[in-house]
Formats: sequence, structure tokens, C-alpha cells
Amino acid sequence: MQNLETSQSQTAAKTLSYDRTDWQRGYESQPNESDYWIDDIEGEIPADLEGTFFRNGPGLLDINGEPIHHPFDGDGMVCAIAISDGRAHFRNRFVHTEGYLAEQKAGKILHRGVFGTQKPGGWLSNIFDLKIKNIANTNIIYWGGKLLALWEAAEPYRLDPCTLETIGLDSLDGLLKPGEPFAAHPRIEKGQNGAGDTLVNFSVKPGLSSTITIYEFDESGKLLHSHAHTIPGFAFLHDMVITPNYCIFFQNPVSFNPLPFVLGMRSAAQCIQFSPKKPTQAILIPRNGTDEVKVLETEPCFVFHHCNAWEEAGEVFVDSVCYESFPNVGPDGDFLEIDFDSLPAGELWRFKLNLSDNTVEHKVIESRCCEFPTLHPNYAGQPYRYLYIGAANSPTGNAPLQAILKVDFLTKEQQIWSVAPRGFAGEPVFVPRAVSPDTATAEDDGWLLMLMYDAAKHRSSLVILDARDITKGPVALLHLKHHIPYGLHGSFTSSVLLP
Repeated sequence: MQNLETSQSQTAAKTLSYDRTDWQRGYESQPNESDYWIDDIEGEIPADLEGTFFRNGPGLLDINGEPIHHPFDGDGMVCAIAISDGRAHFRNRFVHTEGYLAEQKAGKILHRGVFGTQKPGGWLSNIFDLKIKNIANTNIIYWGGKLLALWEAAEPYRLDPCTLETIGLDSLDGLLKPGEPFAAHPRIEKGQNGAGDTLVNFSVKPGLSSTITIYEFDESGKLLHSHAHTIPGFAFLHDMVITPNYCIFFQNPVSFNPLPFVLGMRSAAQCIQFSPKKPTQAILIPRNGTDEVKVLETEPCFVFHHCNAWEEAGEVFVDSVCYESFPNVGPDGDFLEIDFDSLPAGELWRFKLNLSDNTVEHKVIESRCCEFPTLHPNYAGQPYRYLYIGAANSPTGNAPLQAILKVDFLTKEQQIWSVAPRGFAGEPVFVPRAVSPDTATAEDDGWLLMLMYDAAKHRSSLVILDARDITKGPVALLHLKHHIPYGLHGSFTSSVLLP
């Protein structure tokens, strides 16, 4: 493995590895739904790679030419690439939410978005309209025979796993009441000693005090148990990590003033204020639902995504992507014209939580701008050696993600593979190499799958990398016939899901 050079001069760091117009084109809407076998392939699909890669994200960045204010407000579009016998089939479908269907019929924006989108007509058209559209655009999981499109502020939408046609809102067999949230960041604990896998997820109901509910499901989708806990203050919780004994959240130091939202002047997210003098709180909720909840304080930071957590000798370690403040787009801003230098960049931090003296220490593991971490699924909630994460091409400064970074926590060595200057990276997904159950493999023995946007040809491609050495470049590039707007999260199932 080769070490990254981190001592480049400030002058070199200022040389942009991308063209802004290239980056902007990746945010163009993709209104078309497609269904075809992928014929344009460079290299060869690994013979042992079998299953379906799913990815969710905003497919529409405008409604009939009227732009949305923030990509996080875009209607969810799910992509599926089924891989079998060295071939691959692509399909994409919009999630037919109630709001999506209504706006497509009307040909205009009818709903306010959480991150800044307003109905046309100014504050008079938005005042006292507190209804938020379920856009089902954040994640996509196949669990218990159900394919679920997730958005953390409402129930999931269920899709047909083979055709991606929308079946409708899913209450998880009556578990969720109408409008009740179900988060977009479940964690899967791999079964040990013959036990099945467990899916752990949560919901948050924020307010003057916030309620966190934990859910655990078996492989069939049956609820094993759930428990709710109230914490003081407004909670902005997008993600969590698990260990064998805890669900761990970082409560960001933010406050929420709803008045501008109620009066139609700002979106809900634009009413969130980061408080740099308040500590970030690490909340450890025992998975048994009965032991005391622990709350520990650490240095102020903002966390969207965690990487992993594990327990070791009375301490809990948490790896997270941290920002020095809440990155947001103001009411008068344009996300396509953002000044990357003025926004905080995500860094990789490691926290050590001492459960005996209730103290927290942290250190910066990687200062290169990074987001969307992934690892071998068998190591979720366990000590691990390798992390893979989307990263900027340059080791310093804030910039779009154009690379994949592999971090070896044992040797401290790193690998990087970049698609700069005209390529833009997304979230990588780790797929373990398929082997017999009695065959031991290394932690990095597998494949990385990532949907990349190629601005030179205005199309997207599925990249398949050998996770053992990503510097060799793609084992295969599966070129689509069109582009897919930058997405959010995805998953992989070993089931080959075709009609």
C-alpha cells in the first residue's frame, strides 16, 4: 500500500482538480426511467460477484423547470443493477410518493422542502403550511423480503424488489402509525455462531425534549423488540452506530427556532442554528432497553454520518465524519454556486468514550475532506482495520468528492483512487468476496461498488474496485446510457432481483 502525500504546499492545494460546470451538470434532473442490459463494459465483472446493487437519491432537481432549493429536497429515484454470470441489468424508477404524483400532475412545486425549497409566491404562499412532503430519497434496503425506500421524517415506501414499482407506504406490519418516522440509517449486526443477522434502526421525534425509539428486527423482518427514550432538547440525529451493547448517537449542538418556518420565510433546516460554545453529546442507549442511558460531552462538532463503533476494555470507540459547524444553504443562496472554501469540510475523527469516568477524548484521523464511509459488513459494531470513504482529490481544502480513500488503521497506510478531473465519486458499498462458509478471508477481501458521474460524457458508470488494492483502478466499469444525479445511500443484496 502506498502512503498519501499530505505535505503539499498551499499553492498546490489551491489548484482545483475539477471544473465547476462539470460538477454542476451532475445535478441535472433525470426524468427518464430506463430498463436495459448494460452492454458497454470495460474490463470484466468478477465471476463471483452475484447480487443486486441498489442506490437511492434525488432524481429530480426541478419541477417543470422550477428548481428546488437544495438537492436533499429532490424526489427519490431508486436505481438497481442486478449482476449475474458476468452480466448486469440496469433499472431506475421514481418512488411514487403522494407528493411526487401530485406535483407531476400539477406541473409545479406544491410542497415545502425541509432544506429550503418553498412553494412559489413567497412567504404568503408558505405561511402556516407545515406539511412536509415524504420524498423517500435517502436510502434503500432489502430486508425480510421487502424493498424499502427510506426517508427519516416519515414511514418508508415499499417497492417491488424486481420491478421497482411503488407498492405504497409500509407500516412495518402495523408497527408505525401514519406519519411516524423511521430513520434512513439502519445498521445490520451480522449473526454469530449460527445466529441470524439483526437490523437495528431508530426514529426521532424532536421537540423541546426529543424521543428516540430503537427497533430491532430479525432476518424475516419480524420485530424482536423496541424501546423509547426521552432526551432533553431538540435533537438533530441523522445516523447512529451500534455495538453489542449500545446504540450510539451524537446530539449535535444546535437549536431550533420554528417561527421563520411557521411564517413561511424559511425552511425547517434553515431554522437550525449551530451553537459552537455548546458541547456535542454522545448518547449511549443500552440495546436491552432497561439499563441507564449514558450522556457524555465532547468538543463541539456536527455529525451527519458515523463510520463504526466498538467496545474495548470498558471503553467505547466511535469513528465519525465531523464538521466544525452545520453546513447549510441559506434562503438566498444557490447550492450550485456555493463557495466550497467558505463551508466546513468533513474530517474523520475517532472518539474514545470512557464509561467509568464519563469522559471523551478525540483525535483527527484524516483531515482530507471526506464523506460516505463504508466497511466490511461483518465488522459493524466490532473492532476493524479497514475503512473506505469518498474523498476529495486534494489532501487539503473543501471540494466535491472525486476519489475513494482506503484507510488501514493498523499500519496507518492509505490508498487512494481518483476520478479527477472530470469524474465525481459517490458512496462506496463494500461487497465481501463470495466464498464457502468454512473459508477464511481477509477483512479487505471483497469488492467496492460505486456509482460515478463522468462529466466528459455526461453519463454515470458503476465502478467495481478490488478492495484489497484500489490503486490498481477498476476491475470493471459498467457504463450507463445516461447520467444519474448525485445520490445519497445504497446497499447490496446477494439476491439477483430481475423480473
